[in-house]
Amino acid sequence: MHTNVNIQFLYNEIYWLQEVIHNVISTYLEHEGERPHWTEIPLPDILEEDTVYAECIKKWKLNIYERLAIVLALTPQLKPEVLDVFFGRNKIYDRGFTEFGGVLDKNHSGFLPTGQTLLFLVATIDPHLRKEVLAIFSKESILIKEQVLFIEETESFIPKYNGILSLSDRWFHYFLLGEKPKLEHSSTFPAEKITTHLEWEDVVLNDLVMDQVLELSAWLQHGTTLMNDWKLFKKIKPGYRSLFYGPPGTGKTLTVSLLGKVSKREVYRVDLSMITSKYIGETEKNLSRIFDIAQYKDWILFFDEADALFGKRTEANSSNDRHANQQTSYLLQRIEDFPGVVILASNLKGNMDAAFTRRFQSMIHFSMPEVNERYQLWEKAFSGKCTLHPDIDVWKVAEEYELAGGAIINVLRFCALAAITRNDTVVTKEELLEGIRKEFKKENKTISTF
Repeated sequence: MHTNVNIQFLYNEIYWLQEVIHNVISTYLEHEGERPHWTEIPLPDILEEDTVYAECIKKWKLNIYERLAIVLALTPQLKPEVLDVFFGRNKIYDRGFTEFGGVLDKNHSGFLPTGQTLLFLVATIDPHLRKEVLAIFSKESILIKEQVLFIEETESFIPKYNGILSLSDRWFHYFLLGEKPKLEHSSTFPAEKITTHLEWEDVVLNDLVMDQVLELSAWLQHGTTLMNDWKLFKKIKPGYRSLFYGPPGTGKTLTVSLLGKVSKREVYRVDLSMITSKYIGETEKNLSRIFDIAQYKDWILFFDEADALFGKRTEANSSNDRHANQQTSYLLQRIEDFPGVVILASNLKGNMDAAFTRRFQSMIHFSMPEVNERYQLWEKAFSGKCTLHPDIDVWKVAEEYELAGGAIINVLRFCALAAITRNDTVVTKEELLEGIRKEFKKENKTISTF
């Protein structure tokens, strides 16, 4: 879709906004001349338009108030001069009109609209229309579910709708260029999507673990039916919470990725390090954003290395301790109320707070693989282009060296690089041993030859 087409349609929306602003202000200040109600000003036609913004309007069935809200939020980025009219001064008090709302910023010479600006345009002539603006920012609004619009938070003593009305950068980029960027891992969205190219047949888990994983998979497939059609919502809390625990490399993250793949759900790994350190003041807001969109999009939320935040809590001897406990309590409550699937991963079950683990529907122990499982992992790892020399006894390798699946894949990477450097695809015994030695060295272990 050509970018210029998208831009022109957005400009048409802004020209409509300009007429609305002129109409409402003129009516409010009782300027001479008759004029229609602002809702009667013709909107840009979307029926024949082939632009991403027009398609969103049709798909989401946006009404005139929602379209006004979006165009008001995007105008500072495309035609900020359209809003200069709001700089008009009240001659009685020799100051700006309080009812216009708006914020001035040292980094922006123009007028930044607020929720109050939208309220003025929609409801200053007809106060009963105020409910239309409130509906735009309710949790049920498509613009909130899709995280298109935001009203910036204000201090507790300042009215909520005095916050700046802003359009998501991601959606602005989409409306403008026709390409929707991925949700970027950042301070305001401390989560990233994880995927895998592997399938279930590539996974090696013992039977007990696989049975428990399949139970979780069954919930992903039938949970909605059980809660709604079978009316289990009367007896159990919505959602499913599971703890995966065990040593690194035993398949916890891979299993989560495969559960997402088989259930056709996106999996987002929440970055707890960003939550617990640098962005303390924004924790609740950023987490709320993740949970809200995850609920709407039906994502699986994955908290890796969860004991960093959910570990056994100590006495709150300092303000930092109290703040950390407050963060944990908030997150616990959001997880418990989340109607979707939340999976936490930890290296040790004993690191987790017992008061928290009681809230899990399942706790799955990903133990170090036994000999026969390690044998399968070695066989699968070297079953492609890169193979082991026929003289290498794979069973003996599995017997001698206790390695998890993740470590075995690291050995594969080392061996493949060594082989391709020799312009070969077959791995020698020496190369395999060196790869294993490197993995053992990470744990300060030595190896014996076979």
